[in-house]
Amino acid sequence: MLNARAMIDPAAPSLAQAKRIVVKIGSALVVDDATAAPRAAWLASVAADVAALRAGGAEVVLVSSGAIALARRALGLTRRTLRLEEKQAAAAVGQIRLAGAWQDALSAHGMNAAQLLLTLEDSEDRRRYLNARATISTLLSLGCVPVINENDTVATAEIRFGDNDRLAARVAEMISADALVLLSDIDGLYTADPRRDPGAAHIPAVDRITDEIMAMGGEPPPGYSSGGMRTKLIAARIATGAGCAMAIALGKRDNPLSALLDGARCTWFLAAPEGRTARKRWIAGSLAPLGALTVDAGAARALARGSSLLPAGVRAVEGSFERGDPLSVRDEAGREVARGLSAYDAEAARLIAGHRSEELEAILGWRGRDEIIHRDDLVLL
Repeated sequence: MLNARAMIDPAAPSLAQAKRIVVKIGSALVVDDATAAPRAAWLASVAADVAALRAGGAEVVLVSSGAIALARRALGLTRRTLRLEEKQAAAAVGQIRLAGAWQDALSAHGMNAAQLLLTLEDSEDRRRYLNARATISTLLSLGCVPVINENDTVATAEIRFGDNDRLAARVAEMISADALVLLSDIDGLYTADPRRDPGAAHIPAVDRITDEIMAMGGEPPPGYSSGGMRTKLIAARIATGAGCAMAIALGKRDNPLSALLDGARCTWFLAAPEGRTARKRWIAGSLAPLGALTVDAGAARALARGSSLLPAGVRAVEGSFERGDPLSVRDEAGREVARGLSAYDAEAARLIAGHRSEELEAILGWRGRDEIIHRDDLVLL
């Protein structure tokens, strides 16, 4: 029996309640197949949806495919299969066009687009992970709409996501998003491929992604898209495991996000109850500290209230560590009170310990983070 249920539970996910949303958009939605040009009217409708979500208090990140598709015809690369170096060349040309198309659409609503290009390594290496997350968070705080794509111009097979479904899920995990929406050519998950099986039933919600659910994934569809239902299910496993609900929704219509808000049919994958704490458990128990910070009583009390660790509260720095490495945080009696990932290497941490955040640039010669360990990277023990 399928572990799925009808969407009648009032506690089920809703885009209206999400405060941080990642929206993944595939090439087939962005690029007009006949002209190889951006689908400007559709992009404008999505921009209007983004503006409406932001007006309601939500932050929105777009993960958009389309760079290679936008450049293939202009470069004469029209055959079905491209060599790696041809894909990378097309991506280099197409990224400019893709970013321009989104900037045109978003600027009509007074929003600034910001382009970020990521690889798989950026989501797996702790230092790159911290950099990428900090950049996205800063852009959101400045009112920008980050537009993210895989960095196809440099990524090789071993450092590729391979599809933007999984990239979007990793981004959602990275920024602690509340909801991930995969806009697709289908309105959700079915028990079988509805294009081939007229008896296939739509599944409104999935509580848990079992092997039986995963078996419903099919082969990638024809066309520019590199994904398929199976990659969407893999993305759902990543996102829900991180505490983020995910929806597969029909993207071909205009204003697809507004339609989703209005109750359009989709499939919601419910966030795992333990997802939000999984990363904290990883920091607390799976990483051996490479150094230690001793903090004063005021800093220890601030940590207990959920604050970040500021350099002013650090009294001593021990060990040899790099930015992104795990540290033990101890009170002045030597008791370990927390663990976290350092925003500075050991040398810089020793220089700024005991100093106020506004002094850091003068001490280091460059502007770093205000926190030595951000609360998102810190767990109390």
